[in-house]
Amino acid sequence: MTTEHGVARRPPGRKAQILVTAGEQFHRSGYHQVSMAEVASGVGITAPALYRHFRNKPELLRQVVGAELAGLRAAVTAGRSGPAELCARLAAAAIDHRALGTLWQRDARLLPAAQRAVLRRELRCEVRRMAEVLGRARPELDLADAELLCWSLLSAYGGLSYHTFAPPRRRFERLLTEVGVALLATPFDPAGPGPEPVGGAEPPVADSRREELLAAAARLFHQCGFDNVSTDQLGAAVGIAGPSVYRHFDTKAELLAATLVRGRERLWHEISGALAGADTPASALHCGLRAYLDFARRHVDYLGVTVSETERLAEPDRKAAIDARRDFLRTWVGLLRQVRPEYDKAEARIRVHAMFSLVNDGVRNRPGCQRRDLTERLEAFAWAALGVG
Repeated sequence: MTTEHGVARRPPGRKAQILVTAGEQFHRSGYHQVSMAEVASGVGITAPALYRHFRNKPELLRQVVGAELAGLRAAVTAGRSGPAELCARLAAAAIDHRALGTLWQRDARLLPAAQRAVLRRELRCEVRRMAEVLGRARPELDLADAELLCWSLLSAYGGLSYHTFAPPRRRFERLLTEVGVALLATPFDPAGPGPEPVGGAEPPVADSRREELLAAAARLFHQCGFDNVSTDQLGAAVGIAGPSVYRHFDTKAELLAATLVRGRERLWHEISGALAGADTPASALHCGLRAYLDFARRHVDYLGVTVSETERLAEPDRKAAIDARRDFLRTWVGLLRQVRPEYDKAEARIRVHAMFSLVNDGVRNRPGCQRRDLTERLEAFAWAALGVG
């Protein structure tokens, strides 16, 4: 755009366009897979023009995540009249900001520590505001319980980041609002003492260096991110020199792929055994959920790597991981529709994604993951998300 004197002028809203385009591309392909030139092309500008708005790619990521959080903030502000209105506002925001889940869980971890801390404080502030709304409607809840419910609500809505299908807008909002209202109404019955909080990783099942490396890789990739972990760190974690890692795996990417394969094998072994022992769909759903919760508490690092690092796989391995995840989810959708035949496939899929998202986040997010009653609470939240009493 130029003035009548021929002086170049930036189009109004160009920065907002860049943030939207970059958010979509990071969400779809992963931060490391998207270049600044690709973002610029998506907006229809040159790379130098993009750098006039953002100094570098990390700064662009920071502002993309900040813009997504601003959408959440606006929804919380508009929903302060009560839990139902809060859920309605957050449901609409979740549809409009579907990228927030993956941007927060996967890409924001790559920002400098100080910037991550600022964003975490912003998110915690919004959860505290949500908990205040819930607390007025449910004064029997203490702050920790109200916040756990609100974190779980955000996680359930964040499940939208991991699929692309959607019913018509009005129905979509109505369904998500219904899921949220049921979740926030979950009773907090007195809990038993519960098990001790579970650590981040289960010891290797076999006494071999390869298995030790797989366990160490899951832990380090989850905590630090695939690109931030060196072979020296991997080697040191199991007591060998960094180059010795290559005696067991040709590349670090091959180690990541093997880590995810091992996790899938363990998950399916445990879940299929639970399902096989059930004599009705309702019993299978119940047993399967219990088995998944048990697996999730013991394999926190594997779940974290699956969420955050699948996009870093080589294409054949990435396709295999995504296909396996779809097959796994398809099993649960089928079970849920047998128990709730009034659900069509879209509703069942949305509810299943919400359920897994709140469980996967719940076992990893502090301080909630340290609760002795976490398994019991997550099970109740999962049934609310599924709409099964």
